[in-house]
Amino acid sequence: MPLITVSYSTSRQSPSLKADIASAVSELTATILHKDPKVTAIVVTSVGADDWFAGGKSLAEQKLASYWIDIHVSEGTNTKDEKATYLAAMFTRMAEILGPLHPETYLHVDEVKGDAYGFGGLTQERRYIAGKLDVSLKAA
Repeated sequence: MPLITVSYSTSRQSPSLKADIASAVSELTATILHKDPKVTAIVVTSVGADDWFAGGKSLAEQKLASYWIDIHVSEGTNTKDEKATYLAAMFTRMAEILGPLHPETYLHVDEVKGDAYGFGGLTQERRYIAGKLDVSLKAA
């Protein structure tokens, strides 16, 4: 049930660019981090290349693209190797979509405690406990 925000900048334009980005992010999040796409929310925002600066120059000047991805997941649900694989795979996929990327392109996996994070009015901790109770009741 991650909430993912994607800010990106590129000179490439297409009517489906935001949808392509959301689809790629959803797919990699599901396959590498094992997050259910049915409860994954993704916000995609475009930033003009003249408004994005890296290394003291705008991306427009450098003729490069970039992104900032911030994903919130429940603490302890992914390994270090999964997160490293996710970061590398996302960089490769986003370069395919956006074009050559500035090295100062970022992805942050923000692990939050289950009692401080949730959706639909329930914390992830309560969902976990409810799931354990359901299994216990079914086993009885």
